[in-house]
Amino acid sequence: MTDTSLEAVLEKRQIDVGGLNINYLTAGSHDPPLVMLHGVGDSAADWSWVLPTLAKQNRVLAVDFPGCGDSAKPEREYSLEFLTQFLADFLNTLEVQRAVLIGNSLGGLIALRFALSNPERVAALILVDSMGFSQSVNPILSTLTLPFYGEFAIAWSKTPLGAKQRAWSRAALLFARPTQVPAQWLSEQERMGLTPGFLQANLSILRSQVSAWGQRQVLIESLAQLQIPTLVVWGTNDLVLPYNQAQAAIKHLKQAHLTLIPDCGHVPQVERPESFTDALNQFLSSHL
Repeated sequence: MTDTSLEAVLEKRQIDVGGLNINYLTAGSHDPPLVMLHGVGDSAADWSWVLPTLAKQNRVLAVDFPGCGDSAKPEREYSLEFLTQFLADFLNTLEVQRAVLIGNSLGGLIALRFALSNPERVAALILVDSMGFSQSVNPILSTLTLPFYGEFAIAWSKTPLGAKQRAWSRAALLFARPTQVPAQWLSEQERMGLTPGFLQANLSILRSQVSAWGQRQVLIESLAQLQIPTLVVWGTNDLVLPYNQAQAAIKHLKQAHLTLIPDCGHVPQVERPESFTDALNQFLSSHL
């Protein structure tokens, strides 16, 4: 997908949410909107590979969380409570009463937390390699949360060489085939690594859910409360969160659908966009 085609479909906007300048991408016009939430260390740009296709049938909104992408990066604690409240405030500011929530990794956990508290506002839920299903997580992420280690990593990643190394290291962790990662994704990772405040905010976000012992908040027992149609999408080669977490989760969901994407890592919307959009469109056509 070329930059020209992206620019022809997507519109980048800024909006004030609770006093913070927030960046988001939008396209399409049919409601309910698809609201897309990215993971730790990423941005709304992760959805660029699928937004134009999804926007043909739905209005799409891909937002940069505070501290991420081109949104404001205040010095503060980025707790799960703060990010969940931000999602509510973002929807209220745009006057979105009901939406389909699509969350990848930590974005999936935030979508799930919101859906459990506000089920009437969620038309359907799509959890993509989501956190919150098990305590287990790749030890690389747990190590980053240790005192001083994360701060050391930040200091190195703020340098041009460190930012490049961070981008490639993340590619090796997040993709089944790191050598085939889109150059556009790597460039965005480098840019964000050099953006003031980004690394500090994302270390705080990571520490809000991950400790040296694994994931802090596990909501798998709460899934039975959901009456909402829910699609769980997972890459079979996910090194961050193994796909057996998806298989465990659907056993607790009342309206569960599972799509496993082969030869795919933690961000299927980037690595396997066609398989990803096929799964979403099939699910949405049946439930909206």
